[in-house]
Amino acid sequence: MSTPEEIVDTLSFFDSWEDRYKYMIDLGKSLPAMDESLHTEDRIVPGCQSQVWIEPNFDGTIFHFQVDSDAHIVRGLLAIVMAAYNEKTPQQILDFDIKKYFDQLDLVKHLSPTRGNGLQAMVEKILKLAQEKN
Repeated sequence: MSTPEEIVDTLSFFDSWEDRYKYMIDLGKSLPAMDESLHTEDRIVPGCQSQVWIEPNFDGTIFHFQVDSDAHIVRGLLAIVMAAYNEKTPQQILDFDIKKYFDQLDLVKHLSPTRGNGLQAMVEKILKLAQEKN
């Protein structure tokens, strides 16, 4: 799994957003597969244009997330979010400046409003889970 810094560095190499989108899709392809049995209503993130599933597993110390989407670009966005939040403690999740990260990626202004809302919904779900365990 890539780190947020690696993703920021790699995306900065691409001149066009078409190339950046291709890279994000490749990031999504690198996510571990989520078992189809986990594609249930209670795991769906409301507010996303595409279907997005998040399965949090908290071992008492850190979160291990399983994630999936039915859209390639959204799987890429999930990979970007997972770089920030997966395998982290609740406090590390809450302390991470996700807005600064997205600003460094110059991401939100290049997403459709519905994709941007979906990205925010993913983040809010994870932050809520972290707050509950903190």
